[in-house]
Amino acid sequence: MRAQLDLSGVAYEDPWDDPDVVVVYTAKFDEYGLPVRDGGSSMVVIGHCPWCGTRLPQSRRDAWFDEMDRLGLDPWSDELPEQYHSDAWWGPQEGSQRDFVEPERVISPA
Repeated sequence: MRAQLDLSGVAYEDPWDDPDVVVVYTAKFDEYGLPVRDGGSSMVVIGHCPWCGTRLPQSRRDAWFDEMDRLGLDPWSDELPEQYHSDAWWGPQEGSQRDFVEPERVISPA
């Protein structure tokens, strides 16, 4: 999985356009997925590494939207605090151990 998320050899300016990039990671939701090549940033979320079967983290998408509701924010029309555009809102703690694959480099949809 780490090799698939290493974008150092990506030939395209936007890795979402590169057909050789087969797994993407969205830090905001802590999700891995298979990109949908339709010109956007859609992906099919996966729960296990397609090569080794390692369990991937449970998506934080529902928790993110719950947090938006708690804060009274509309994620489609309100300006969101900066931490909600990355993994800063759920905060992977420095030095914490995760029992699943963790990316060294990631693609985050814009």
